[in-house]
Amino acid sequence: MQLTQETSERLTAGMSRLVRTAKHLGHRVAADLYGDLPSFGWALLVPLEQDGEQRCSALAGRAGVDVSVVSRQVSALERSGYVERRPDPVDGRASLIRLSDAGAAALAHTRETRGQWAAEALSDWTEDEARQFTGLLEKLADGLDAAGRGRPPRSSPAGG
Repeated sequence: MQLTQETSERLTAGMSRLVRTAKHLGHRVAADLYGDLPSFGWALLVPLEQDGEQRCSALAGRAGVDVSVVSRQVSALERSGYVERRPDPVDGRASLIRLSDAGAAALAHTRETRGQWAAEALSDWTEDEARQFTGLLEKLADGLDAAGRGRPPRSSPAGG
């Protein structure tokens, strides 16, 4: 489906404003949101929480970055106590990374803070509006991901 130029311009302007606002707020409130958790921590801790312990290569795949980058980031998270490392029993040359109790607590804190922000930002929205927006936002993220990879977006039942 082809969007009208007016709709396309409003959409891209709205997205730009959202990104600017998020960056502006992000710098001001990062300490409240993440505490001592490094900015990259969320992207690595969530897969560990969801999928359990895994190798750096699996984390790199989930995060969409090079293994060498994830290896350095995991080392920083390990020094801070957010993850724990043990030798892989199948391949002693590799390590398995798991979420520590401190990492789980950091994720819980971040989720609680994000939830409070969302509740405040959407305080005048109905539940139906929030659900519709969530579905459309997920569909947009899927479409942007697909466009960035040069393939058509998958159809999304949520939001249309």
